Amino acid sequence: MTVIAAAFLGLLALGVPVVFVLGTSAVITLVTTPHVPLAIVSQHVFAGLNSFTLMSIPFFVFAGVIMDAGGISRRIVDFASAIIGWVVGSLLHVYCVAAAGLAAISGSDSADTAAISAIMQPQLRARGYNVDFGAALIAGAGSMAQVIPPSLTMVILTVVSNISIGALFLAGVIPGLICIAMLMVIAYFHARNGGPQYREIEPFTIKRLLRTGWAVLPAAGMPVVILGGVFTPTEAVAVSGFYGLLIGAFVYRDLDLKKLPDLILRTVSLSSAVMLIIGTASVFAWLIANANVPERLGDWIRSVSDSQRVFLLIANALFLFFGMFLETIAAILIIVPVISPIAHDMGVNGVHFDLLIILNCALGTITPPYGMSLFVSSSVAGRSVIQVSRRLVVPLAGLFIILLLVTFVPDLSLFLPRMAGLIN
Repeated sequence: MTVIAAAFLGLLALGVPVVFVLGTSAVITLVTTPHVPLAIVSQHVFAGLNSFTLMSIPFFVFAGVIMDAGGISRRIVDFASAIIGWVVGSLLHVYCVAAAGLAAISGSDSADTAAISAIMQPQLRARGYNVDFGAALIAGAGSMAQVIPPSLTMVILTVVSNISIGALFLAGVIPGLICIAMLMVIAYFHARNGGPQYREIEPFTIKRLLRTGWAVLPAAGMPVVILGGVFTPTEAVAVSGFYGLLIGAFVYRDLDLKKLPDLILRTVSLSSAVMLIIGTASVFAWLIANANVPERLGDWIRSVSDSQRVFLLIANALFLFFGMFLETIAAILIIVPVISPIAHDMGVNGVHFDLLIILNCALGTITPPYGMSLFVSSSVAGRSVIQVSRRLVVPLAGLFIILLLVTFVPDLSLFLPRMAGLIN
C-alpha cells in the first residue's frame, strides 16, 4: 500500500499524465511485490475493457463529433434563443437552455462547453456582456452533460458499480434540470444588476419559435432514440450516432461526407484515450482492493460516525477533492471501487449514490486546477483560467447547494427510476 501510494503521488506531482501515473504506479508496485507475475497487468487491462457496455464509448464520442460537424449544435442554440431570448440577460439564459439540449445528445461536458462557447462567445462580446462571468456560467452549464442523460460518465460508472444504466439515466434528469434552473436564476440576478447592455433583449415571436423549433425537430430524435427503451443503452448510442450522421448529411446538409474519414479518426483518437485510462485504472483498482483499502477506509469512517448522512458528506468531500486533481474517468475508476462497498454497507441506495458521484464529478470539471470544462470555456473565451475562476464563485456555490439538496433528499434522484419500475 505504501509503495503504490508513494508512486501514485510522486508521479502525479511530477505532472505525468494520469493514464501513465495509473499504469506505472501499478507496475512499480507489482515489481516490488514478491511472487506476483507482471502478466497480471495485461490480464486486468483486458478484464477492465471486456464489457459490452463499454462498447458505447466510441459511439458516444462519434455522436458528439457528428453533432458538432452536422450543424445540430447551432440549431439547438437558435431554438434556445427563440425560447428564452426575450429575458433580461438573454444570452446567458440561452447558454443554459442550449447546454441542457446538447447534454441530451452528446453526453460530453467538454464537447458541450466547446460547442456553445464557440457559437455564443462572439455575440456575448459584441453586446458588452461580462466575458469572464459568461465563460464561468457556460462551464457550469456544460458540466451538466455528465448529469443529464445520456452521459458517457454514467456509462462508465455503471460498469464499475454494477448499477442499471437505465435507472441511472433517469436518476439524472431532475437533478440536472434543477442545476440548470439554478444557473439561470444566478444569471438573471447578475444581468439585472449588470447594466443596460443586459437589457438589449430580442422580442419573443411565435414565428421565430416555430421556425427554429421545426429546424431542430430532426435533431430531437437523437435523445428519443437513446432513452426510448426500444434498444439497449449500448445499441441506442450506436443507432443515435448513425441517426446524427443521416441528419447532418441529408437533412441539414451541413456535413460533408468527404470529411467522414477525418471524423472517424478523431473519434478513434478520443475513444482510445478514454479506453486506455479505463484499462490502466482497472489494474490500479485491483491493487487497491487487494490492499484492503475499502475495509480500512470503512473502519475509519465508522469510527468517525455510524450516521449515513455523515458518510455521504465524507463521500462528497472525497470526490470533490479528487475531482479537483484527476480527470473524471480516472477519479471514478480509482475511488468508486473503494467507496461503493462502504455505501452498500451503510444502506445507501446504489442509484442515489452513483448520482451523487456524477454530480461531484461534474463539479470537478469546473474547479481548478484540473477542471476540463473550465479550461475549455476559458480557452474559447480567450481568457485565463484565473480570470474566469474569479467569477465562478457564485455559480459554483449554487451548484453546491443543489448537490447538498440531492444528497439529503434522495427522492429527487430516485423518483423517476421508481416510476419506471427500474428500482424498488
